[in-house]
Amino acid sequence: MAATAGPPGAYERRSASDATGCALLGVCAAWTLITAGVHGGQPEGVLLAVLAVAAGYAGGRICGALLPVAAPCAGALAGVGLAAAAPQLSPGPVSAAPLGHTGATAALLILASGAACCAAWAARSASARLAMRLLAVGVGVAAAALGSVAGLVACVGILLCSLATALMRRRVLGLAGLALATAVVTGLTWAIADDVLPEGLSASLEGQLDGHRVQLWRDALVLAGQEPALGVGPGRFADSSSTVAEHLLTDGKPHSAPLQQVAEQGLVGVVLLAAVFCWLLYALYRSPRSTQVVLSAGAALTALAAVASVGNALSLTAVTTGAGYLAGIATARPLGDEPAQIKPPGAPSRTAGGG
Repeated sequence: MAATAGPPGAYERRSASDATGCALLGVCAAWTLITAGVHGGQPEGVLLAVLAVAAGYAGGRICGALLPVAAPCAGALAGVGLAAAAPQLSPGPVSAAPLGHTGATAALLILASGAACCAAWAARSASARLAMRLLAVGVGVAAAALGSVAGLVACVGILLCSLATALMRRRVLGLAGLALATAVVTGLTWAIADDVLPEGLSASLEGQLDGHRVQLWRDALVLAGQEPALGVGPGRFADSSSTVAEHLLTDGKPHSAPLQQVAEQGLVGVVLLAAVFCWLLYALYRSPRSTQVVLSAGAALTALAAVASVGNALSLTAVTTGAGYLAGIATARPLGDEPAQIKPPGAPSRTAGGG
């Protein structure tokens, strides 16, 4: 049971991480309104995303406390269903599908896979755990059936990471590795957009992407250079991008969450986006749930961050709500679990070393 405990004192300090999250989301909303007030724009999309994360997180905390296995299981099934309907849910014209619903489909499948893995580790009986792992495998099969290569690769990776967490004794090391992986993917995206990679590596990476997407990224950096502090305003990328102006059938997005933030809300906007992701990892670190549940959810959120770095997934409200819901489930204390702080001082601990 050594790998199943939360970090010492996590129960007492969870309120601090919750307060930090509320403050960060509030600052994100306020900064969006400030940049919109200075340069104009349409802040409603960002405000809706902030509200979706908050609502999903609150719903996940409630459902995870009441139904620690059924809640993530239901979330996984809902994710697969929404992924099948992703072309109808995504904003923008259908002709923009290669840049639009593909990322949304992968993101929803990633969240579904993470939820299924969390349900498997939360299950107490061997039969229920096996059923939840078969559900996780089924999510991967659904990804293959829907033709989402990125979703399939991510789902397999999440399942393997979830199984590997059985060997983890300190969650902090796993979460640090996930944060590093996110930083590497984001850095590569930025480097491709800025064209600073060696020619051979750059050509190889750009070969996996379409030229239109890379041009959108470069437009985002150009706009960020023109307005580094405040950006051009939320929702105004389409009005300022030359690449968007040359293509009639487009959704007007740069298809990279960090690059969209830096273009539309400046350096402060991208720092706030990174801070929200770091808060989610910190909340997982302080979670009273088992290390396996925490790292399974962390792997899914990291995969989602990678997809969002090279796609338009976070523009879909179902994705931002699902991300908050998964994080909420993984940080909820199931009803009936004994709070750590009521143990008498010096009492022997049955669990240890969660990180």
